[in-house]
This record gives sequence, C-alpha cells and structure tokens, in this order.
Amino acid sequence: MTLQELKYLVALADHGHFGRAAEACFITQSTLSTQLKKLEDFLGVTLFDRSLKRVTPTPIGQEILAAARNIVEESERIKDLAKHAQDPMARTLRLGVIPTLGPYYLPHALMLMHKKHPGLRMLLREEMTPQILEHLAEGKLDAGLLALPVDDDNLRVEPLFYEPFFAALPAGHALAKREELKVPDIMTEKLLLLDEGHCLRDQALDVCGSNSKGREEVRATSLETLRQMVGMGLGMTLLPALSVDAGPRVSRKTVEIRPFRKPVPGRTIGLVWRKRAPFPETFERLAATLKDHLPAEVDPV
Repeated sequence: MTLQELKYLVALADHGHFGRAAEACFITQSTLSTQLKKLEDFLGVTLFDRSLKRVTPTPIGQEILAAARNIVEESERIKDLAKHAQDPMARTLRLGVIPTLGPYYLPHALMLMHKKHPGLRMLLREEMTPQILEHLAEGKLDAGLLALPVDDDNLRVEPLFYEPFFAALPAGHALAKREELKVPDIMTEKLLLLDEGHCLRDQALDVCGSNSKGREEVRATSLETLRQMVGMGLGMTLLPALSVDAGPRVSRKTVEIRPFRKPVPGRTIGLVWRKRAPFPETFERLAATLKDHLPAEVDPV
C-alpha cells in the first residue's frame, strides 16, 4: 500500500468517476483502475461500488477513505512544513467565503493581502456556510470567512469585525420618513428573505422575529435580487453594511436605506480554519492583518 494509491482512492471518492479522477491525478483511466484494484487486493475488501452511475465507496470503503484522507492531509502537511518553514505567508490558501460577504468584502481583503503579504496566493470559492464547513472538514478548503457563531470543536474561530444591518425600504415608504429606525418598527413589515441555506436568512429572522409578516411569500437567491424586489415595492429587507453602497445607481432612486438605533442589529464575521491545519501562523497573521485594516462600514470586535 502506497501513499499514491491512497491519493487515487481520495480522488475517485471526490469525483465519483474514473475518467474525471484520472484526469485530476494526471494519469490514464486504466492506470487509476489498475492501482485501485491492486489496493483492494492488498486490503482484501471492495472499496467502491462500481455498479452505480456515480462510483460510490462501500461501507468499509467509507471508513478506509476517512483514514486515507487523514494520511494524505498529513503528507501534505509535511511538504508544507518543509516548503514554508521560512515564510508562512508565502503559500497558496484555499478560502471559502459566504455569498452575502464575498462580493462586498473580498475586493478590500484581496488588495490588503496583495500589499501586506504579496507571497500569499488565495484561491477563492463562494459557497454557503454548510458547504464551507463540509469542505473544511474534508480538506478541500483551508479557511473560511463566515458569519458567526460556528460551533465545531475541530475549528479555530477568530472573530474579525461586527457588520451592522440597515433597513432597505421601498421609496416613499412611511418608515423612510424617519432618519433612524428601531427594530420594533419593522416587526409588522413584510420581510423579504434569502432562500433556505443562507445564514443571513436566519439572522434576519432572529432580528425581526420568526413570525414576521409574509416572510415565506417571496425568497431570493442573492442580496442584489432582494434589493431589486424592494425597489419594486414587494416588501423590505435587511442589508449588511458592506453591501449598502454596492447596489446599482438605479436602485438608489427606488430603495431607501435607513440605519437602526442602538443596539444596532448585525452579524459578526470571522475567519475559521482547522485546528490541525499546517502552519497556523498563516491564519493567525491573516486574521490579524484583516482586523488591523477594517473597512469604514464595520466595527471592531
């Protein structure tokens, strides 16, 4: 049994297809098939059910796969230790970012990293929180930018900043006549929400109450869709501070933005990574840099 065979095992489990897994490993499909059959013969068990449309690990294959992932991850850690011993910020970082944050915060973060840590290369993936957490556990991502809290004993969580919420109202709405709002002011308003799976949906319900009027009638897949729906007079919504000024100019004529009085509702954004990840200094220094150079729209934590 070799480390390379274990890498092939992980690749086939990830891709569920011999051809795509072989391509990802830069080998021929026949080579991949031969090597995995050799591994199965050595172990004396069948690792994959090949009768399905998507090649799927057998029950014992699932258990062996989990151990193989750990071995492959540790082997990569050894290489990282040797390669980046001199500069933990000279590496490639696979970063997951939630969709309600990515378009509005990443331009600031990427420019900052380019200036402060030019050797750090970030590969970005925009996903919802459950997918980011899943991919962190599987080693497909190195870190994630998420709304907190995140409850996972295997993850290190570093809060970065507090992002206030603003009320987005249709132009001419009665509440738009006020300079500031209180949370109870919007309790009886029709609240437009993001679709299931977006953490901002749950946060909005926490602020406005789970019984907010008409909350299930209309759902959107992005903040920009919500902004358009507000402009059409379909209801009101909550926008995180970083997204407020990012909308198209036309929406500024149809959507009124109002702040809340203290205590201001909002969300805490944090950087999370695996506790067993190689070079924790990379993530610690990344978090420290982000905390030291916050956008004007957010508050320190």
